[in-house]
Amino acid sequence: MIAHILEKPSRSFAGVKYNTNKVDRNKGELMLTANFGPIQALRNPRPQDLVNYLLMVAAQNKNVANTQFHAVISSRGKTYNKHELTQVAVLWLKEMGYGEQPYLMVFHKDTGNNHVHIVSSRIDRNGRQIDRDYEQVRAVRNIDKVLGYTNAMQYNFSTKAQFYLILERLGYLGKDYINEKKLQKKLAAYRPDQQRITELKALFQVHKKNPEFISLMKSKYQLDLVFHSSEGKKPYGYSVIDHATRQVFKGSEILSLKYLLADGVEFSVTEKTAQGFQGDETYLKNSDYYLSDDSGSNEYKTEPVYIGPIFIAHDVDDQQVLGMKRRRQKKARTNTR
Repeated sequence: MIAHILEKPSRSFAGVKYNTNKVDRNKGELMLTANFGPIQALRNPRPQDLVNYLLMVAAQNKNVANTQFHAVISSRGKTYNKHELTQVAVLWLKEMGYGEQPYLMVFHKDTGNNHVHIVSSRIDRNGRQIDRDYEQVRAVRNIDKVLGYTNAMQYNFSTKAQFYLILERLGYLGKDYINEKKLQKKLAAYRPDQQRITELKALFQVHKKNPEFISLMKSKYQLDLVFHSSEGKKPYGYSVIDHATRQVFKGSEILSLKYLLADGVEFSVTEKTAQGFQGDETYLKNSDYYLSDDSGSNEYKTEPVYIGPIFIAHDVDDQQVLGMKRRRQKKARTNTR
């Protein structure tokens, strides 16, 4: 997934009508409007109502030339559906400092790559400009944080499958980490922690006869046991996520599955813990559930960041928003409304 902030300046919030025109032509779907004050009470606010509200907020500061914030969060192909993209975008906006700003979010469904556009005001209600320092870099950092990659990369793991298992068990939506070079470097650096393996083996042997063994390991020792099986079949293996030391082990490194289950340990193959986006106030208020990383706010200033391509090709209007001039491409206008 890619987060990209569009640089085309606007003081008239042209991005609102650009996106609502998409909706009118059945090429987009309005997913969310937030923090528009009394306009939120309207069932179907007009695009100009949203523009007027944004203009009112932006008018608190006359010194800023570009008051429109326009961003795209894009999936590679259909990896994320519209609800997942919306969920991620809400959390990303909060990290970027726009969580309390008025904004609208539109899902574009006319390209091969699912993506949402976000339009907001760079000026808050007190006339202050939202922080723009290192904006594009922070956009990438914060999408990695929201998807859980920042947190998961702090664990030691030996395979990609374990990396995505960490994300799943912590309740994150990340499933398309694109910094392959960084991930491979992490995998190459893995060395098994033999001392910890010995400690866990002893711990398992002491407690494995307890019928509440699995829940005990999780609640008391921060050990998450995940059993792997084909649908409807007995497990063929298991993994241990050690949250206390931030490591992942193959269960066979500690105790064989047969020996572990010999005393009748109760187990289940647990489904993903990530919650689907509900689009209601309860979810929005509790959205911190997905943000468990404690990275410092100045991290982006010292460590290089990988900024990948933005996946919205073949969307003519998106090309126009990005500043590509249609007449140079010798193509006819597509918006004749």
